[in-house]
Amino acid sequence: MDQHQQLALAKGPVLEDPSSYRRLVGRLIYLAATRPDLTYAVHILSRFMQAPKEDHWLAALKVVRYLKGTLGQGILLRAESSFHLNGWCDSDWDSCPLSHRSTTGWIVQLGSSPVSWKTKKQNTSSASSAEAEYRAMNAVTKELLFLKNLLHELGVDHEGPMTISCDSKPAIHISNNPVFHERTKHIELDCHFVRDEIVKGVIKPFHVSTTNQLADILTKALGRREFDAFLLKLGIRNLHAPT
Repeated sequence: MDQHQQLALAKGPVLEDPSSYRRLVGRLIYLAATRPDLTYAVHILSRFMQAPKEDHWLAALKVVRYLKGTLGQGILLRAESSFHLNGWCDSDWDSCPLSHRSTTGWIVQLGSSPVSWKTKKQNTSSASSAEAEYRAMNAVTKELLFLKNLLHELGVDHEGPMTISCDSKPAIHISNNPVFHERTKHIELDCHFVRDEIVKGVIKPFHVSTTNQLADILTKALGRREFDAFLLKLGIRNLHAPT
């Protein structure tokens, strides 16, 4: 998608027959189950299923052109990868110009390959970027616990704490601080279970720079160079390319 494009503020004419747009986005939703690179674009396009406009249709066609140029692109599951679970979480604070809600994006890697990912607009407005990032940590922690239990059911024991990579130092500080204070009282109490899992040693947060935050690809439209670089770091390859 084009950088800084605000499809929510599109003022073009409404499509006379929205069924074509709905069918196309429905197919893209199906593809996003195996294509993490489509997740953010599909998340944005699916917001306008009720009354799509011409700008929304053109943005959807751009995704189709991208797909035609990357038919062999997919997730590479390396045989030598470890069974360590690593989560990446990020948020785009106040990203929706209409509801002023933030967008959460997270990816979970098994070894070096992504196995679970999601982009979602947060249910409530966040008063600060740190709060939005903390909600993203809450979401990825739940997914990590689920995948750890799933591995255990399959006979694979996860050794050591699972890691969470976050580019917000305030959010990491809140999760590590055992004292509730005025700045965090407005955050729902159920979000603070992240802190309990850190105390138990189940997860361990790490700070990463924004340029190395892999979940950034799920929260905003990036430039072509940054987009391609993140795909390589995520373990997404063109499986039809000659070795």
